[in-house]
Amino acid sequence: MPTIALPNKGRLSEEVRALLREAGLSVRLHDERALVASLGEDFSAIFVRAQDVPEFVANGAADMGITGRDCVAESEVALEERLDLGMGQCRLALAAKSAGRVEELQDGLRVATSFPRLAANYFERLGKRVEIVRVSGAAEVTPHLGVADAIVDLVSTGSTLRVNGLVEISTLLESSAVLVSRSRALLTTELDLAIEELAMVLSSVLRARGKRYLMANAPRAALATVRELLPGLNGPTIVDAQLGDYVAVHAVVEASAVYRTTVRLKAAGCEGILVTRIERMVP
Repeated sequence: MPTIALPNKGRLSEEVRALLREAGLSVRLHDERALVASLGEDFSAIFVRAQDVPEFVANGAADMGITGRDCVAESEVALEERLDLGMGQCRLALAAKSAGRVEELQDGLRVATSFPRLAANYFERLGKRVEIVRVSGAAEVTPHLGVADAIVDLVSTGSTLRVNGLVEISTLLESSAVLVSRSRALLTTELDLAIEELAMVLSSVLRARGKRYLMANAPRAALATVRELLPGLNGPTIVDAQLGDYVAVHAVVEASAVYRTTVRLKAAGCEGILVTRIERMVP
């Protein structure tokens, strides 16, 4: 049974578990403190720190894993990205108490970060000599304590930087949650297929989020208008259901557009309008 390494805590852990539940892969723990669990009927899961997921996958303790792209890059282990989940979006950024150009930074800068490899590589590419100050968290307070002159840390909205009087100078890396595995060349055909199937199912769930399936009986005479109101993925599906002067139309629409679309369809003479959620969309 393939094993997947998952983050054991934090917001990313909660979002990943919710996604797996939507995909029909609910986590079944034998004990609340257990580090191993069943994942549906086809997978097992181990729970580790997000930073450790790449190592567990690279060492073969897990066949695949879900973690942030920043954690994969910092680990510097050779892994293959199978799917960008698009959640946990953030960026690894350089920030300091005053704005300025990266090129103007002085040699000898003390930089506090929990991403020492990425930070060191970044400044090396710039030809800047810096002192990396390793911290495990709360890097944003270090400039005020005299521990560092600048920080390299994860940023999402930037509000934490602003609260602490820091200004973002540059972005080192754009990150989001990714499904990763070892190189395909190192996997058996069966395991590679299992990972591909998981990626396909997760992708179908993500694709369906924010979408609704809309059905209505539309007057034949108003089909041109209805087609404009329901562009769908490839235009609405028209079904001649022997409804006399009406035909059945089906379309996938954005959830945010349902209210206005429903009102306009009704104004165009449509009847029996039905809107339902979509669990998966497989292209």
